[in-house]
Amino acid sequence: MKFLHLGDLHLGKRVYGYSMLDDQRFALEQVVRMAAQHQADAVVIAGDIYDKTVPSGEAVSLFDWFFTQLCERNITVLAVSGNHDSGERLDFGKTLLSQQGMHLIGTFDGTVASVTLTDREQCRVQFHLLPWLRPMEWRETMQLEQSTQQCVMEAALARTQWEHGTRHVLVAHTFVTVGGAMPEQSDSEIVPVGGVDAVDAALFDAYDYVALGHIHRPQRLGRDSVRYCGSLLKYSFSEARYPKSVPLVTIGESGEPDITLLPLTPRRDLREVRGKLCDVTSELVQRAGDPNDYLRVILTDDEELYDPQAALRAVYPNLMRLDFDNIRTQTADTEGLQREEAAQQLTPVQLFEQFFAEQNGKQMTDWQKQQLARIGREMEDSDEADSCNG
Repeated sequence: MKFLHLGDLHLGKRVYGYSMLDDQRFALEQVVRMAAQHQADAVVIAGDIYDKTVPSGEAVSLFDWFFTQLCERNITVLAVSGNHDSGERLDFGKTLLSQQGMHLIGTFDGTVASVTLTDREQCRVQFHLLPWLRPMEWRETMQLEQSTQQCVMEAALARTQWEHGTRHVLVAHTFVTVGGAMPEQSDSEIVPVGGVDAVDAALFDAYDYVALGHIHRPQRLGRDSVRYCGSLLKYSFSEARYPKSVPLVTIGESGEPDITLLPLTPRRDLREVRGKLCDVTSELVQRAGDPNDYLRVILTDDEELYDPQAALRAVYPNLMRLDFDNIRTQTADTEGLQREEAAQQLTPVQLFEQFFAEQNGKQMTDWQKQQLARIGREMEDSDEADSCNG
């Protein structure tokens, strides 16, 4: 059984005001060719098909074109919703679409949907399709003691219809850690702060392969067969140095899955250029990459520059972002750090007095300071009481 693992397409996404639709179509055309060339039995999509819960008509049309291309080649599509998707919208027409080999699960109904496929060699693989879960919605229904992602995921997987004598693949959109270790992340993701509501990878030990979505940087989690495929394109400059790929997964009747990373070539790369204005606009630097790429330029000139953005756009028409790293910015960073350190030495009452003065352009009156001090004492007394009770 061969299948391609996709996730985090974010169709319709805009990056620094630039529409990515043409770039996304360019990448999806490569996926269609990969699937045909490698004779894939299926393509799985682990959530965040769209970038918004109400996607644009152009984004919907692009997805329609993509799965139509796959279905015309008798390649099954197995997809779940992500946190950017509207599960209810994705569920529209799912019964009819499933008859055409398009299995799209937008919402969780209490049981993990599953689809069993048989390849040319009669190898059977059961795909378990788990869409994005919101714990607060399921705590009461599932009678859970806690409304954490770990608890609701355990309860959901316990309701899986497990077919014996087959291989098992889980397709899910969630935030996964390994023994508390966080995955490598990018600036373009919406992820839990500090690992809150994370799911531990040990929960998936029974599955032969786990196709994950949610994290935009491709990576394995504990073992090769628990994997984030990464986003379709680079959606932030924190990903500039990391190439994109599509995992081709081959599962036989026994043994570990074989995983091959098929490289994706972007229509326009997203990268960074650093240096003085005269250097980054020189022919030597231009030849180092396609000038039509999406660029972040970091200028290091210490002297004042007249309209550097216009000078850069004359060379790099798809300049997305311009930053400076020079003596002035370094001084400003140092001063900001000093202000932050000074603020950490102030009490909450002193911080509020400072905030009041900045917002109103005047100092607090003596009466206001007395009331603020009283409130501060009451808060301290309350904290001490809670500490004693704990």
